[in-house]
Amino acid sequence: MGFEMRALMMRSTMLALLACTVMAAHADAQNASPWREGYHYFLVLPPQPTNLPPGKVEVTEVFSYGCPACFQFYPIADKLKASLPPNAVMDYMPVAFNVAEDFPMFQRAYYTAQALGIADKAHDAMFNAVWSTNELATVDPKSHRLKDPQPSIEDAAAFYARTTGISKDKFLATASSFAVEMKMKRADSLMLAYQADSTPTIIVNGKFRLTVSSAGGYDQTIALVNYLVAKEGK
Repeated sequence: MGFEMRALMMRSTMLALLACTVMAAHADAQNASPWREGYHYFLVLPPQPTNLPPGKVEVTEVFSYGCPACFQFYPIADKLKASLPPNAVMDYMPVAFNVAEDFPMFQRAYYTAQALGIADKAHDAMFNAVWSTNELATVDPKSHRLKDPQPSIEDAAAFYARTTGISKDKFLATASSFAVEMKMKRADSLMLAYQADSTPTIIVNGKFRLTVSSAGGYDQTIALVNYLVAKEGK
C-alpha cells in the first residue's frame, strides 16, 4: 500500500473519530441537566422510606400554617400538585420547631384535621385564616408583633367547625388522641432525618431535599420537583 493511500486512510479514520466525538458531546449537551446535586437539591442520607406502593413517587411539603413563607408558597404548592404526573402523590408534613410562632399547635391541628378527613378541604383556608382574615393570626395586624397568647387548639377547632361542619367537641377529642400524638412524633423524627431546618422545604420520595431558594425561584421549584419525580420514576 502506497504512502498516499495510507495517509488518506489515516485521515479518514481521524475524521470519523472526530465526528463520533462531536456527536457524543452534542448528545451529552442535550441530555445534560440544569440541576446540580449539592447546589439545587440535596441528598437525604440515609433515604427515608415512604408509605406508597412501588411505582409511586412521594412529594412532601414540610410546612407550617404559622410560617409566612409557606403562606406565600401555598398557591405555588397548589400549582406544583397540579403539575405532577399520575405516578406522583403530594402530601404535607407540618413541623413544630418554632414554638414562638405557634407551629406546635398548627401541627396538631393539621394532623387532627387529617384524621377527620377534612385536612385537604380546609388546607388553603387555614393559611388565609392565619394571614388574611386574621381569625387565627399569630401576629397582631396593628403592632406587627407576635400575639400573646397565640391561637389555641380551641380556636382552631372553632375554625374547622365553621368551615367544614365538624363539631368542635369532636375535633378537640381527636386532637388529644393517641393517633394524633404518634403522627406528631413521627413528623418530628422525619424533620430531623430529612435535615429540614426551614419551611417550606420539599422532599421528593424520601431521597431529595430542596427549597425555593436552592431551586432558584417558584417556577424553578416546580420544574426541579418534576425533574426529580421523573428521575425516581425511571
